[in-house]
Amino acid sequence: MRPDLETVLAAADATIGRGEVREPRGGVRVGVDLGTAYTVVVAVDDDGLPVAGATRPAEVVRDGVVVDFVGARQLVAELREDVSARLGLPLESAAACFPPGVGAGEVQAVRYVVEGAGMACSALVDEPTAANAVLGITDGAVVDVGGGTTGTAILRDGQVLATLDEPTGGTHLTLVIAGACGISVDEAERRKTDPAEQERLLGVVRPVLDKIGTIVGGHINGHRVEAVHLVGGTSAFPGIAEIVGAACGVPARVPGNPLFVTPLGVALFDGAALPVTAKASP
Repeated sequence: MRPDLETVLAAADATIGRGEVREPRGGVRVGVDLGTAYTVVVAVDDDGLPVAGATRPAEVVRDGVVVDFVGARQLVAELREDVSARLGLPLESAAACFPPGVGAGEVQAVRYVVEGAGMACSALVDEPTAANAVLGITDGAVVDVGGGTTGTAILRDGQVLATLDEPTGGTHLTLVIAGACGISVDEAERRKTDPAEQERLLGVVRPVLDKIGTIVGGHINGHRVEAVHLVGGTSAFPGIAEIVGAACGVPARVPGNPLFVTPLGVALFDGAALPVTAKASP
């Protein structure tokens, strides 16, 4: 695992989560993460550090499949304009990611969304592989627990041996909370992400976390995996590492801020870095 990971993730929280802008070093690369619960557009510099980003809740993707193409295109275009304006740079290309279990048609839909938002799609990469571009794991499994799916990349000696994906993620936690508490889905989402509520809700969502662990156990079965590394917003729920580790049979670890690992990694695959010298006039 890269030694400066916590510094990188703290910078991601500042730029994507709080809207701060950093002066880029060298060129700028862009990543688009079309998630089930949130869509993210982030720019990183030649050091791989985030310089600006934007995120917004969205319902344009379901279980890794784009279900509202027009809405997705408009959302990515708006986020792109936001990041571009704050950087003072035109964002002309971007890499994008997809869950490893979707078909070729669904992957191409992601490309069309990026292109429809006004950027060339320079690369398409599966989510756990993108996450590992940030984590730097050489041996083990990287698991992206997103809003709708759980995707796993299995690595040995720095090479990806397999990628797998199954439905079940943060949206399922939200639905279970809504049903158990008799509240709206929006209120359940708010409580799920409220640190003051999470300890009380752990017993409610534990069956879903157990299922995620069982999914991961199936993914790594037959491979020599000594640890699984959890990323994605759902991985921030307290207690998930212990539950998933017990269910899959190997230790599970969560970095300090797992929410923005995958979008950061996606940006690193954008091969068309824009030189900072090409800054647009304000």
